[in-house]
Amino acid sequence: MPTVSVQIENFDIGAALAAITAGRPRVGGVGSFVGLVRQEPSLISLTIEHYPGMTERSLHRIADTAMTRWDLIDVTLIHRVGTLLPGDPIVLVLAAATHRGEALAATEFLIDWLKTDAPFWKMEHLSCGDHWVEPRQTDETAKNRWG
Repeated sequence: MPTVSVQIENFDIGAALAAITAGRPRVGGVGSFVGLVRQEPSLISLTIEHYPGMTERSLHRIADTAMTRWDLIDVTLIHRVGTLLPGDPIVLVLAAATHRGEALAATEFLIDWLKTDAPFWKMEHLSCGDHWVEPRQTDETAKNRWG
């Protein structure tokens, strides 16, 4: 069963890696992605909002889709909410598999789908004012390549 968490607090990458591999000698590779708040010239902070319950269900659906498309042993998706500063971690994606190819492909799939299908809303707090981050066509294009 995939591990999904939407949380305010930071995550521990080492602890998440240990958890996804513990007692699983079949794991031959873990694909990983850590997303960070980019340092932009006028960015002060980033606030991420979500609908509790709906967001977790969406993340589970994305993780379950990856589990059926690839021969994965487990998946971890952790996404932070609240106000974050440049350099802060936002998201952790882990995909454990017997072989690296499955783990790496699933990791890329997971982050592509998470960027477009998970109900998160981001507001950038800039030195010149605040604005909501609009969806990017490049994210939709990345998701669509998975069919």
